[in-house]
Amino acid sequence: MTTTTTPSIDAPRSPKEPHKLRSRRTSRAGRTNFELYSWLFMRFSGLLLTFLVLGHLFIMLVLDGGVEKIDFAFVAGRWASPFWQIWDLLTLWLATLHGTNGMRTVINDYAERDATRFTLKTLLYAASIVMVFLGSLVIFTFTPNLTA
Repeated sequence: MTTTTTPSIDAPRSPKEPHKLRSRRTSRAGRTNFELYSWLFMRFSGLLLTFLVLGHLFIMLVLDGGVEKIDFAFVAGRWASPFWQIWDLLTLWLATLHGTNGMRTVINDYAERDATRFTLKTLLYAASIVMVFLGSLVIFTFTPNLTA
């Protein structure tokens, strides 16, 4: 007869600073649902991005004849239409916010020190703001006239 033993499981790690954790989570009135909204945003933005990106690829590669046709004049013609400006703007904003939110979650999960977490998130938010600003600026101020 074979005897099996139950594996021992170590006790969960205790927080490094339990007084900070307790003080942050004791009152229900001070809590927000930011993480819930963040989680929901990731699901809905991911779904919408799937349609935006796959639609973009299908239109550009299948309906418009492939990458051989894409040049400066092609982009100028596309961005003359508000439909394509909004499509590309929505894709830019959603992709940037979706990626930023995902990186924020990774930073929260893996950065152990508060100073490191703050620095990384500050760099992340700054890069995201610059990317959205410059991308939006290019979409809305693009002029097909090369002599201007």
